[in-house]
Amino acid sequence: MPLILSNLAQFAIHITDTIMLGWYDVTALAASTIAGTMFFVIFIVGAGFAQAVTPLAAAAAEDDDDVQVRRVTRMGLWLSIMYGLAVTIPFFWAEQILIAIGQDPDVAALAHIYLQIVIWQMIPALIVMTMKSFLAALERTAIILWATIGTALMNAVVNYALIFGNWGAPELGIQGAAIASLSVTIVTVLILVVYTLRKLPQFQLFKNFWRSDTEIMKRVFLLGWPIGLTSLAEGGLFSASAVMMGWIGEIELAAHGIAIQLASLTFMVHIGFSQAATVRAGRALGRRDEPLLRRGGITAIAMSAVFAIMTSAVFLLMPETLVALFVDPDEPQRATLLLIGGSLVMVAALFQVVDGAQVMALGLLRGVQDTTVPMYMATFSYWVVGLPASYLLAFTFDMGGVGLWLGLVVGLAVACVLLLWRFWGRSVRIGVKKA
Repeated sequence: MPLILSNLAQFAIHITDTIMLGWYDVTALAASTIAGTMFFVIFIVGAGFAQAVTPLAAAAAEDDDDVQVRRVTRMGLWLSIMYGLAVTIPFFWAEQILIAIGQDPDVAALAHIYLQIVIWQMIPALIVMTMKSFLAALERTAIILWATIGTALMNAVVNYALIFGNWGAPELGIQGAAIASLSVTIVTVLILVVYTLRKLPQFQLFKNFWRSDTEIMKRVFLLGWPIGLTSLAEGGLFSASAVMMGWIGEIELAAHGIAIQLASLTFMVHIGFSQAATVRAGRALGRRDEPLLRRGGITAIAMSAVFAIMTSAVFLLMPETLVALFVDPDEPQRATLLLIGGSLVMVAALFQVVDGAQVMALGLLRGVQDTTVPMYMATFSYWVVGLPASYLLAFTFDMGGVGLWLGLVVGLAVACVLLLWRFWGRSVRIGVKKA
């Protein structure tokens, strides 16, 4: 529950940006959608190294090996920082890149302004991800929850002040949203580091931090890069859908951004279940307890499925009501946004179950340290099946945004089947045997 709530609180930061920018200006909303997509695609690849810390540290913690936990976490931080330094360079040419892939020049210009601030968030965000993986592996999830809730509230306050110019602050629009996001991430780093130093001194996480550990770095890298590329395959599918939606029109892109926020909000619950499944699977692997691993897998997938059915019903019953939360009542194009966004939310209801199931399978597979084959399965599902289906339905069959989203459903459904087959058919036995 703390992992689920912390994911929802973390997502509240993004959804606050979307709501407030939607109230401020539709072009700013479209720009933040495409800019956030660009940042996220690059971020999630590096986040694979952070996520690799969880199963490795959980298995070590089950063996009471504090030294191994420290080694794994340190090298996860090393890889995250090195990756962050390497990938910041392309952001300096964000406007030219966005125009080159067919985005509206006005939207690209605003997105560039946003990214020139958010670029400095990359390394702190990856550090936060690694520290959360470390704490989750130790089942210290309460601090993750409270830190995220606190910074989400801070983000809302700073956004309200800087986007609109309230309380005597300058009116910065999209720049204000970027400053708020950067500030929140830095504060989160400080909270998690101070907590670790004060409450978990036995791990000596930052003592002689500069010392390399080639053996453990290799293990984290080999487990982490498939996780990052798997996340890229899925995140890239949704990012490519945002680019294609931009080809259809600015209003469609803004509606897409709203619908994605709603779908992503419910997805945070599945991510929390998946993270918990990774930790419990990692500890079951450390105990060599295959029956517990199977029971945990059944329980996690069942809980995810029940929640998915509930959210699907909400999406189908009140799509335009949900979209209206993101749009200023005085917005001239409000009716069009509600119509397009509502239709996309109804399609999102179709992939709630399969999207939740595939991420649960990924979490369980990571727990048993099986990441390479699932990467190939996910990439095939999203890019060989899902993306072409989206393009064909949207443009060849002239179904527009709805067709584009139906293609996403197809890709996620294929991923769901393949990854669940992998877990039940092979990875449980292989993971326990390897241990």
